[in-house]
Parts: sequence; structure tokens; C-alpha cells
Amino acid sequence: MNKRADKRGRNRGYTHKSAVTRKILIQYVLSLIGFAGLLPVLVILAWQFCSSITWYSSDPLWRILSWVRDYIILVVAVVFLIGWVLITYYFISKPLRYLDQVVAASRQLAELSETPIQLPETMHGVQDEMNLVREQALRNAALAKEAEQRKNDLIVYLAHDLKTPLTSVIGYLTLLRDEPQISEKLREKYTGIALSKAERLEDLINEFFDITRFNLTAMTLETERVNLSRMLEQIASEFEPILGEKELFWELSIEPNVEIVCDPDKLERVFDNLIRNAVNYSYSNTGIRMGLFQKEGFAEARICNQGKTIPKEKLDRIFEQFFRLDASRSSKTGGAGLGLAISKEIVELHGGQITVQSAEEKILFTVRLPLSGTPS
Repeated sequence: MNKRADKRGRNRGYTHKSAVTRKILIQYVLSLIGFAGLLPVLVILAWQFCSSITWYSSDPLWRILSWVRDYIILVVAVVFLIGWVLITYYFISKPLRYLDQVVAASRQLAELSETPIQLPETMHGVQDEMNLVREQALRNAALAKEAEQRKNDLIVYLAHDLKTPLTSVIGYLTLLRDEPQISEKLREKYTGIALSKAERLEDLINEFFDITRFNLTAMTLETERVNLSRMLEQIASEFEPILGEKELFWELSIEPNVEIVCDPDKLERVFDNLIRNAVNYSYSNTGIRMGLFQKEGFAEARICNQGKTIPKEKLDRIFEQFFRLDASRSSKTGGAGLGLAISKEIVELHGGQITVQSAEEKILFTVRLPLSGTPS
């Protein structure tokens, strides 16, 4: 799609340049024709005017006019040549002036100026294209700055979050070391807490690796034919203990033997991210519905949970890198804000589409994948 858009942009730019060239060439030819047609008329009018006046041989102007009369063809040819040179110079210098203005506008474009680019009326098409590029560059710069700021904030938050479980682990391990006579019950309790905090620490470190991989590597697919129905059933069974801890339950509606061509490891990560998101943002004692069915050459999977309705302004940004629904960064729902962004990239690499809807305290993610694999 980007290549087609670039090609359309180049074609539009070429069309505008061709239109300007064609317009200047037409003006040049018409000017020469007009001058060539006007020159004989001026000569005739001048001849008639001079003939209507009584001249004396002593008049200096008479001598000049007599010479012009004797060499009228040479004089007309010289005048035509001078006119042709002047007209040609004007129309050669005109595109050069346009070029100077385009160079100045390009400098303004490179500096990402807020001021709109202004070009002569003849080049309004080029002006509009350059202003579109300028506005897009300004938007991209703003988005890049925002993404960089979110990433910097994320690193600060994660660094703080790393310190919290690490401090707890050190504290409880220190208690176990300094209190050898501690009861077995307390020892088990402190060991369990230290393990829990260490696991949280591992999750946060993995998030750092996710950030690095997502930003520094290009994702590639290793595809094979996969029974998506069995994959989802297996993932659902693996999440049973987690759902039990959160007082949640499954509501499955999976069409059997839905097969697609995909990268199973990466697609498993997509559904893992979506299910974890559903678990983290579900009300207690509610069900998480997961369905799968085939439709018009596509496999469509839906994961729906009951939770707080997501506002539209957050829903529009939910697949952005480093965006988090939970601004408080609690340990229960705190993450790098990369899960959904990575999921979107994986689904689109498969030639599919991922969407989200939220209304009436329900959140629905829909993943649509081609059965035959990534379209060429």
C-alpha cells in the first residue's frame, strides 16, 4: 500500500511538473506567433503614418527613414531577431525563477516550518503537493516525538518498577538468612513472597527485551499449516489456572478443524496477549468468551470480556506502541504497553486484521486471518 501511495505521489508530482512545462511552452509559442503577427501590422501602420507627413530632405529624421525604407527587410529581420531573443530570454528565465522558488520552498520543507509554502499561481499544483508533504512531515515528527517521550517515560517507570520487587526479594531473603530459628510456616510464607516478587521481576525484564526486539529487529514469519481450533483450545486449557485465580471462567465456542497457514509461535503470542489483556481487565466472577469460525475464506477469532468500558479516545490508541490503558502502572495490570502493538504487527504480517470494540462494559477483540496464508 505504501509503495502504491508513493507511486501515486510521484505520478502527481510528475503531472504537475509536466503541466507547468506545457503551460510555459504554450505561452512561449503563442508569444512568438503573436509577435511575428504583430510586427508586420506595426510596420504597415508606421509606413502609412510616415507617408501621411510631408518630409524635407534637410530633416535628419528623413535620412533615417529613407535608410529604413531602403533596407526594410533587414530592419524587420533585426527587429524580429531582437524580439525573439527578448521573448526567449524571458521564458528561459521564468522557469529558472520558479526553480529558485522551489529550492527555497524545499529548504522550508526540510526545516519543517509551520508556515505554508507559497509559490506562483502557475505552480499551485506543486505548491499543494509540497504543503501536503510538509504537513505529513510535521505530523510524523510530532508522532515520533510523542513515541520517544512515551518510551522514555516507560523506561523510567520500568526502572522504578524493577526496584520495587527487587527490594522485596532482598528484604525477605535477608530475613530468612538472619533468622535461622524462624518457624517453618513463616519460612514458607517469606519464600513464597520472594518467589512471587522474583517472578514479577522476571516479567519486567522480559518487557525490556520486548522493547529492544520490537524496535531493533524486523519481524519475519515461518509459516506452516496449523489447526487453529486445536491451538485455541490448548491455549484456553493452559489459562485455566490463571482464570481460576482471578475468579473467571471460559465460555468457548470454537468451530472444529479450522486450518490456516501461519507462523504458529507468533500467532500463539497474539492470542496469549489478547487473553492476558482480557484477564487483567475483567470483572470478577465473569466469563471470557472466545469464539472461532470460518467466513468467506477467512478465520475469525473473537475474545470478549466484561470490564470497564474503554473510552473512545483510548480505544483509538490501544494498538500504539507503549500505550497503556492503566496509567497507574499497578503490578496487576502493569506492562510495557507493547503487547497489543506487537499483536497488531503479527496479524498484519499474516495479511489479517485486528480490531477492538468497547461498549456497555464489554471489550471485544476480533482477529481476522486468511485461511490460505499471507496474500502476495
